[in-house]
Amino acid sequence: MPSYLDTSVIVSTLVAEPRTPSVIRFLAAHRDDLVVTEFAAGEVASAISRMVRRLNISSTDGHGVLARFDSWRARSTVDADVENSDFQHARLLVRRFELKLRMPDALHLAAAQRLGATLVTADGTLAGAARDLAAPVIAF
Repeated sequence: MPSYLDTSVIVSTLVAEPRTPSVIRFLAAHRDDLVVTEFAAGEVASAISRMVRRLNISSTDGHGVLARFDSWRARSTVDADVENSDFQHARLLVRRFELKLRMPDALHLAAAQRLGATLVTADGTLAGAARDLAAPVIAF
């Protein structure tokens, strides 16, 4: 089964966090089936840009982080499209208030479900929603 990587887990590989070693071990063990959408890639760039704007990292470091991400993504992951049906499904998921999802997270979950992939996330709310929907999920 493919592993769909959401933004939170990807950022954990790029910026040192307490969960980074666990995430890197997981990715190393699942090299052949890692899925990253252009949507996730855009969110990664946004997260790094926010770190630069907040002066958590320098602009030079931000460009370096994104270059490493682009290189890793090109050689180690499979691209998947986010489709119109994913947006429609995500819209329905955010209307289920008990799931507590924001649209970007709902979109990741919808795409993972359509692809028949395990959602891999470091977002507790998203992981909880996936579990509530009986969707396969690995949470860090």
